[in-house]
Amino acid sequence: MSIDSVKIEQPGKKVLLTGNEAIARGAIEAGMKYATSYPGSPSAEVLDVLAKVGNPFGIYAEWSTNEKVASEAAAAASFAGIRSMTIMKPDGLNVAIDFFTSLAYSGINAGMVVVLGDDPSAHSSIKEEDSRYLAKLSRLPILEPMNIQEAKDLTIKAFELSEFIGLPVVLRGVTRICHASGLVTLGDIEKAKAPVKAELKEKFLCQPLAHPELEQKVKKAALWAENNNTIEYSGPANAESIVIATGPCALYAKEALIELGLTDEIGVLRLKMSWPLPDKTLLGYLKGTKEVIFAEETDPFIEEGITSLVAYHGSEIGPIKFFGKRNEYVKGPMGAGIGELNTDILIDTLAEIKGIKRPDYSGSTASCVEHVCGSIPLRDRAFCAGCPHRASYWAIKAALSLDGNNGFVLGDIGCYAMGRGPTGYNMLSTVHSMGSGVGLANGFGTMQRFDFKQPVIAVVGDSTFYHAVIPALINAKHNSAKFLCVILDNSTTAMTGHQPHSGSVIDARGVDAPALSIEKIISGIEIPYTIADPYDVNDTIDVILAKLPEPGPKVLILRQECVLLKSKVGKNQKMYIDQTLCLGSKCGCGDLCSRAFNCPANINAPEQGKMIDQALCVGCGVCATLCPTHAIKLVEGS
Repeated sequence: MSIDSVKIEQPGKKVLLTGNEAIARGAIEAGMKYATSYPGSPSAEVLDVLAKVGNPFGIYAEWSTNEKVASEAAAAASFAGIRSMTIMKPDGLNVAIDFFTSLAYSGINAGMVVVLGDDPSAHSSIKEEDSRYLAKLSRLPILEPMNIQEAKDLTIKAFELSEFIGLPVVLRGVTRICHASGLVTLGDIEKAKAPVKAELKEKFLCQPLAHPELEQKVKKAALWAENNNTIEYSGPANAESIVIATGPCALYAKEALIELGLTDEIGVLRLKMSWPLPDKTLLGYLKGTKEVIFAEETDPFIEEGITSLVAYHGSEIGPIKFFGKRNEYVKGPMGAGIGELNTDILIDTLAEIKGIKRPDYSGSTASCVEHVCGSIPLRDRAFCAGCPHRASYWAIKAALSLDGNNGFVLGDIGCYAMGRGPTGYNMLSTVHSMGSGVGLANGFGTMQRFDFKQPVIAVVGDSTFYHAVIPALINAKHNSAKFLCVILDNSTTAMTGHQPHSGSVIDARGVDAPALSIEKIISGIEIPYTIADPYDVNDTIDVILAKLPEPGPKVLILRQECVLLKSKVGKNQKMYIDQTLCLGSKCGCGDLCSRAFNCPANINAPEQGKMIDQALCVGCGVCATLCPTHAIKLVEGS
């Protein structure tokens, strides 16, 4: 329902949108015409929405090969006079940072907005990372919405600021903004229908002589912040204690003050723009203030900026005591700067600072929920029932065990990163960034002169292959690095929502697109490859065993469609156990079909050996290939 609301042309109407949908709506209202991204949570849905609803507004949407390419394409649109947007998470900004630090020197033409989805607590990420430091390094101003309405409104403001200073502008959302929902008042999008003619009229060159001009643009951004109400204060006049907050942390602070009964004593100063800071306006609020508490996600970014500002202007405003992450007053259960902030953390912080007792919630609804939830056992992240990666890791594990030479597996980012945990049999020895497993394999594969003899396997996904693996394989071929690259090809970018990639037959808009063959690219690099079906476990084991001792780089493509894609089109089947053949606990397989293989569709059944939970079974058939008595069979007619 909400995705249809994004395209409603009724200014003033209130609709329910997620933060990502609100950002997409803001881009449409701002007349943005060119959007690019590589999928990454929590911001992936912005491009998804623009691709689905953007056609009536003349919007081009693209899932790019990686974030650097996406950023360059969006910049080209800006150079040609078209407002553009590129969307990524902090990991993607790491990939694109070389271009952004150069782009700041050349400047842009039409407005360009960089949507960054930070993920405090790493709900859907490999690590916590505060993207604001890289944005500042690139000299890009940063806007931070507090709620879903602002996710839309600040997107529009970001385009205005971008054109005012001639630089891309960062819109930083966090998971609680991107994935939350709220009412949004729609604005006018008539201006978005104006015809656009793209034309390159100027030169955009990165050169050292442009550095002074770049710094003047940053000062111009700070001046814009002074004149555009980017600071919002609520609370008593002339408060001696204030909370300075960004993004949704301002809401946590306000709620904490209400719970503690401190709303008449402590004010909340909310920054919509976290860099560059509007120094003059800030100093005005800080005069007469005795205590400042900082509330922000994740690192002490504004804390460092404001304490530095006060260090230069202390004589003008008087002494201030600061409470933040640097002196560990603002911290969660795992410490300062680790995990998300929330209302409870700020209640604890403010109660400690003010020397008052924390409210007693015993007997309350919240306490009851906490009591009930506290009794629920933690659930490990797990592969879906029937996931081909589950079978792939089983085959790799078995092959390395049979090989007996202490081989190991290097990992990567994607669904298959779960190979580091129980669901992937704890197979992964390394997990870093996209493509780094193959890059590390290059190093291990060229260390024979140091008497290194262990077999090396690097696992990557099909989307990751196009994103970051090809240069590493070129390097491996040129330097004769000995390792096996296993490409887990499930025909989609599964982890972030099944977005198409360069090997897909459609693009982001659902239009037919030429699919690039993985095996043809590998053939072009002149690396030998084999294609196998991971569901055929025994054959896959044999292939891996044969490949491990071969010299130089080798590629094994384990190709099987993502089981969730199959379920969408009704391809799933069901298996059952023939109890007349099953030996149950007496089986010499060591309980492969349930406990060892770790498939959630296999459960213990009293007195009858094993049963398969038909509600979870997808009929992948892996258990059947593992069963030594052939007791597991396909349900007829399914």
